[in-house]
Amino acid sequence: MPLLETLPVGPDCAQWEVWGTLARLVVTDPAAVPAAREIAEDVLAAVDGAASRFRPDSELVRACRTGGQPVRVSPLFAGLVSVALRAARDTDGDVDPTVGTALGELGYDADLRWVVLRAVRPRPQPPTPVPVAGWRQIRLRDDELTVPAGVHLDLGATAKAWAADRCAREVARRCRVGALVALGGDIATAGPAPADGWRVRVQDRPGEPHCVINLPAGGAVATSSTVSRQWSGSDVTLHHIVDPRTGQPARRVWRTVSVAAFSCVRANTLSTAALVRGGRATRWLAELGAPSRLVADDGVVRTVAGWSAKEGTR
Repeated sequence: MPLLETLPVGPDCAQWEVWGTLARLVVTDPAAVPAAREIAEDVLAAVDGAASRFRPDSELVRACRTGGQPVRVSPLFAGLVSVALRAARDTDGDVDPTVGTALGELGYDADLRWVVLRAVRPRPQPPTPVPVAGWRQIRLRDDELTVPAGVHLDLGATAKAWAADRCAREVARRCRVGALVALGGDIATAGPAPADGWRVRVQDRPGEPHCVINLPAGGAVATSSTVSRQWSGSDVTLHHIVDPRTGQPARRVWRTVSVAAFSCVRANTLSTAALVRGGRATRWLAELGAPSRLVADDGVVRTVAGWSAKEGTR
């Protein structure tokens, strides 16, 4: 289930389904909506062709089938891999692009809409942790990428956020408007904001705690969740946030973590890592000075580093 954001809906807004979630585009000039949507759809199509785990013709899938041999990749895909490796480095490996193999073994090897409809039999949890291959094994030199044999990449933690950033920037630049782009829980803005900022409601599911924030021009927010993308297998509920140290879904200390920043990639990197870090996340985010909202598994909300929003229960 996609995360819920309340965005303006009207002549200044377009929305459509993409990547199993809802894409929403809001601009400050309604006349720019058709052109802005075309720009955003072109960016999303290019990212999908480069980084999808589920398309046999994607650059990602081809790069993972070379048996450890180097392969030439496009500047776009090289950039997406570089962003993923930087996220891994910045989080001490908590956000690791080599979790693709583990996700496949857990049953998440196709679009989630199909995964939830079938009987998934993930591998039994091993008695001792089995870490993923590790991001340091990936070699990227300019446009030459080497993925070790047997390793499958998953750029989902950063590629969607990067796409939100790129869509917002391109729409703002080419249409000369303020733009907000939301891809599920990843929200990016560019260009001039409305007079009172971009008003965004952050909530995981109906009836759960929510808050409303105002993003300034260029602001971004990302919400990562252990409950929005989940499926059942062997009488256990699984989710898509993998702990690279075990190869298993991260222990669910937090239902969701939201982080505000001035790039969606940065916000998503921190929110995903926080789910992996569990109880250590609040201190880490506070030390980074990253305004954050963490919803515990029991629904209790904690905020750090100046996150300021009025909480609601309905």
